[in-house]
Amino acid sequence: MTSTSDELRTRRLEAVHAWTTFIEHGDRAEGLVRPEILRSWERSAPRVQVDVTEAPLDDETDTRSFWHDSPLQLAVERVESELRRTCEDGDLVVAVTDAETRILWTYGGRVMRRKAESVNFVAGGRWDDTSVGTNALDLACRHDAPAMVFSAEHYAQVVHNWVCWAAPVHDPVSGEQLGVIDLSTTWDRSHPIGLATARVMARLIETAMPATSSRGLPGQPGPAPVAGLDLSLLGAAEARLDGQRLLLNRRQTEILALLALNPGGLSLEHLHALLYGDQAVTFSTLKAEVSHLRSALGGRLASRPYRLEVPVRVDVDEVLRLLRRGQVRAAVAAYGGDLMPGTESPALVELADYVAVAVREALLADPQPQAVARYTELAPYDTEVVEVCLALMGDDHHPTKALLKGRLAAARR
Repeated sequence: MTSTSDELRTRRLEAVHAWTTFIEHGDRAEGLVRPEILRSWERSAPRVQVDVTEAPLDDETDTRSFWHDSPLQLAVERVESELRRTCEDGDLVVAVTDAETRILWTYGGRVMRRKAESVNFVAGGRWDDTSVGTNALDLACRHDAPAMVFSAEHYAQVVHNWVCWAAPVHDPVSGEQLGVIDLSTTWDRSHPIGLATARVMARLIETAMPATSSRGLPGQPGPAPVAGLDLSLLGAAEARLDGQRLLLNRRQTEILALLALNPGGLSLEHLHALLYGDQAVTFSTLKAEVSHLRSALGGRLASRPYRLEVPVRVDVDEVLRLLRRGQVRAAVAAYGGDLMPGTESPALVELADYVAVAVREALLADPQPQAVARYTELAPYDTEVVEVCLALMGDDHHPTKALLKGRLAAARR
């Protein structure tokens, strides 16, 4: 057993002793544990049973709607590969919450994912300390500062085998706290770098946050609004009308995408087929979603057929236009990744495959090093494109050569 393991075991025993003292004797635990932990225990005790087995869950639809309307969603999607890689490398579970410590998104390594699901450490789980007891997510959210909770410092016994590191995530312009990011694993895998990693992940999300025209600096006007509808579908979906971001749920965004890609308009039946395929969804459900979308667009959505009555720019059209002109490097620069990942719309799934294959084939035919380097950020495991590029480079020196070899080596591990 290493000295580190000995230290962790001793630390765990001290935490268990402090927790047991608090449960049995209350104020006698003072001095045995960090003040912020003791205060959290005191908040938890009147409302949470120590033998609670799982966190309470919020309404799934409400949670999903909040997530899709939140700037956190786009930011997380932009850095999701880094978050996933961190989890898989360290067998961690990562969670992103709202400002009320409700989990909005999670991803976990193989072992920790199962442990997380068993205690509702999942989207919709409420992890404030009055719902499930002391934990790092609550402390980071409450104090707006990075926090760690180790083993029995958690109030609920069900997570005494965990160690959690959390850091707040802020709007990079306004400074508003949007939620926290948490990394968790078993207590025996605790490492001094855990808290620093949580801080880095929080900064990573903040730097990926979408800019909005309402986020002007103090005393300075925001960017001038752009007339018409700008629709980004590649990598992460975002719609802006006259420069303002539209707050749409996923289904409404899919409808908007289908209408933008079919400027001549779509009948109710045709739109239903493109959106739902063979799913047993009523026309009235679709009409309700269209009604919400029309309201968000300020009425600029005609009926019979459904048609957008506003100038539209779609990133997919630009990528395909550049590919048709043989401008591979520019096309890859405009390509933000897979089209609406996770969509179940048959039409959008088909388009996503078409665009992804078109970009990849263009690179295989003309593997420009800088374009390939950019592409590997979006598709890090597509080794064939990298191999073709390196083979073409031969012994020539190029600033991207080392990067491409590094990508290839990482993908083969």
